[in-house]
Amino acid sequence: MTKANEEPPVETTGTTESTGTTETVKTEAGPARITWHPARRAPRLVLALGHGAGGGIEARDLRALAAVLPGHGVTVALVEQPWRVAGKKVAPAPKTLDLAWRGIWPALTKPGLPVISGGRSAGARVACRTAGELGAHAVLALSFPLHPPGRPEKSRAGELLGAAVPTLVVQGGNDPFGKPGEFPEYGRGHALEVLPGVQLRGSAGARAVVGDGWAYELVEVAHGDHGLGVPKRADITQDEALTVVTDAVVRWVDALGPRRPGPRG
Repeated sequence: MTKANEEPPVETTGTTESTGTTETVKTEAGPARITWHPARRAPRLVLALGHGAGGGIEARDLRALAAVLPGHGVTVALVEQPWRVAGKKVAPAPKTLDLAWRGIWPALTKPGLPVISGGRSAGARVACRTAGELGAHAVLALSFPLHPPGRPEKSRAGELLGAAVPTLVVQGGNDPFGKPGEFPEYGRGHALEVLPGVQLRGSAGARAVVGDGWAYELVEVAHGDHGLGVPKRADITQDEALTVVTDAVVRWVDALGPRRPGPRG
């Protein structure tokens, strides 16, 4: 049984795409692995996606993005944290996940393209926590775990708002780790206005990059659970739900501005 503050196993999907090319990267937390899915036309961005604490890069949304985004000039890098590469079943503490992500970053920037830092669930938290220091172009947060199930008072909204770069959240409508309506005020498909008193890391500089008073936008996958899976009785199919995800990311990537400066120093 999954504990209240842990992620449930994420189901896989039959989405087909090339197997990609794998690369092992040494980090201070141990060897990590990147599976590269190169852009099929003039590459303009790298989208790095980490997995959650309940599964790996076989998650349905990660596979769908790896299949679709290369056709839009985006190289997708699916990143396996060292604990998964080592065959362990339990994820380490957040600081260790962040340490590994920092160690992976030079390999992600090697193609010389802006890098969108992203992931699902725990991987989304890692991307948000490290975006500013690493100079991420933007953040893609899939199934952001806003709080442990049934514990809304344990909010992690500060991590999301602290990313301080353009951020897209894709959230299932029935996600027990945070339904869309539980997030700080947002407009469907529109950017979120920063709440009074919220300080984004980087202060005025961060606000200038994100936009005056805007922190992120949120797209809902109707009926979706934490794995963005939908029940058979839903009025959309699983394939249609994944299309919501990929269409939203393609639109958002196309709308991103010019390249951001490098890491803050």
